[in-house]
Amino acid sequence: MANKYGQKIKILYIMNILLNETDEAHPLNANDLIDRLAAMGIQAERKSIYADISTLIEYGLDIEKSEEYTGGYYIASKSFELAELKLLVDAISSSRFISENKARDLAKRVGSLGNIYDAAELSRQVVVANRNRGKSDKIFYAIDTIYRCIDENHKMSFKYYNWDVNKEKEFKYDGKAITVSPACLLWFEENYYLVAYSDLREDIRYYRVDKMEEATELDEIRQGVSKIDRTEIARIASNSFGMYQGDNKTVSIMCDKSKVGIFIDRFGRDISIVTKGDMAKIRLELEVGPAFYGWLTGLGDNVYIDGPNDVKDDYKKYINDIMKNY
Repeated sequence: MANKYGQKIKILYIMNILLNETDEAHPLNANDLIDRLAAMGIQAERKSIYADISTLIEYGLDIEKSEEYTGGYYIASKSFELAELKLLVDAISSSRFISENKARDLAKRVGSLGNIYDAAELSRQVVVANRNRGKSDKIFYAIDTIYRCIDENHKMSFKYYNWDVNKEKEFKYDGKAITVSPACLLWFEENYYLVAYSDLREDIRYYRVDKMEEATELDEIRQGVSKIDRTEIARIASNSFGMYQGDNKTVSIMCDKSKVGIFIDRFGRDISIVTKGDMAKIRLELEVGPAFYGWLTGLGDNVYIDGPNDVKDDYKKYINDIMKNY
């Protein structure tokens, strides 16, 4: 038996079979494992199967013997539970910046982290909704470049664009590549943003990664990243709307008490809330501007800015400018 094909690595095949094909509901006994190995051209005896399983248990693999299926073995604990894999697949499937083909490919790979039964259930779960057909997989190359620059403490350059009325790319900065010092990536409202120190603006800027082209690592040491506090970035993001950078101010808002939950959902439970009869006064520190005003207007009546006066005046102007169209 020792000289026959595959004996030295038989134990590895058994480990893979158990990891890929078993769970509490699908155990395999010694005869099942012998049949699986035979299909691979490897001969095995029941005694050697038991010895290999004992070795794998000693190695640390969590193998249990089924009480319901006599003599059956299965992996009791896995690197990822099915619920965790479903969560990962849902995150991939709902990420609109990933192309449909790439989303399905990534979901399939995530499925391979479980066993064959997990993979089958996950493949039925994948629903790619509201996918932008114009998205390409170039974003992954940009992300790879960003992480490489951060790891190697290098600057990077890229071209940045918006869409024009003809649905064509309109490159900013006259189509010239801009140079930045990348600090980190930020996931915000279904988009990836690069947080970086801009050589051109000499301050901290946010860039949509899916709007980058020709992302290139430069042989220059990063600058300005020491000024970027990741905790502060998270706070700014939670108080921003669409990552449009406006003036940071403390704003008081009056609203019907029934709408307080909307503000807690958006800004968290640490916000200041004082009730006055049927109304509540909420104090927020955020970046004011058109994006915030649009969000506030969408909350309907019984919601208004109570102060400061310059923000109230700016909000009135925002509404009056809209009303001029009607």
